[in-house]
Amino acid sequence: MLVLFTDSDEDITLELVEKLGVKLISMPYIINDVEIKPYETWKTFEHKKFYQSLREGTLPKTCGLSPETYMEYFEPDFKAGNDILYIHFSKAMSGTFNAMNIAVEELKEKYPERKFYTVDTKGITINAFFTILEMVKKYKEGATAEELVAYGTDLAEHVATYFFADTLTFFRHSGRVSNFSGILGNMIGIKPIINMGQDGVMKSIGKAKGRKAALKALIDSMVELGDHIKDYPVIIGHCDCPDLADQLEKMIKDQFGQDTNVIKNIVNPTAGSHCGPDSMGVCFHAIHR
Repeated sequence: MLVLFTDSDEDITLELVEKLGVKLISMPYIINDVEIKPYETWKTFEHKKFYQSLREGTLPKTCGLSPETYMEYFEPDFKAGNDILYIHFSKAMSGTFNAMNIAVEELKEKYPERKFYTVDTKGITINAFFTILEMVKKYKEGATAEELVAYGTDLAEHVATYFFADTLTFFRHSGRVSNFSGILGNMIGIKPIINMGQDGVMKSIGKAKGRKAALKALIDSMVELGDHIKDYPVIIGHCDCPDLADQLEKMIKDQFGQDTNVIKNIVNPTAGSHCGPDSMGVCFHAIHR
């Protein structure tokens, strides 16, 4: 049997995990020197409380997992005779996958008959969420592990994500966006427009003056790069700014049709620690990223 794994950096909830039939790895964040594991420390993400704490000055940190922790997640399935396919966030964004590789190599020695597959979504949050939804469809249609890996790897090249940060504070703190300081400087009211690149790294590609211009920039990216928009979901991710998300949804449907399948997600706390409150973005099937 093939078992699918994903992680909490993909805006996935316990309810959706159960619905999709996948297993969840919790990616932690740290507040006031306390490590918090989504869906283990707590079961429901109290996003309003979390993002309000960021507005009030909290600067969370994120961290990877140890090899031992990865083994705790994977070994029960290897022991039960299952193979594993892990659909994960961008490998280029974290050193945690070095620990995962150590764990998997040790498990392979113990269970040499078992197979471990991965698909690097080259994204995080809504980008990876999109890929997971589509791969689960193929999985339930009976695709083999090799077919799923090929499909997911190709699909990742056509999942475009564009978003903006409402404040520069959190990305400056995390240092996770390339080309950030050179484009933005210290201009007040500027919203950096950020893209998940082909290399799986977030890059600042432009700037907009104010939220209205930032929303238009997201729509412009869809108009320029969108491919078979109606055949796939359009995912909006937001960091506790539902009114902005509603506004973007209206703009998308006005542009592409009222029957466009728009899904709105709350950005998970680990990713939200980097982009900060009131940030938001859109993910769609595209000609290229």
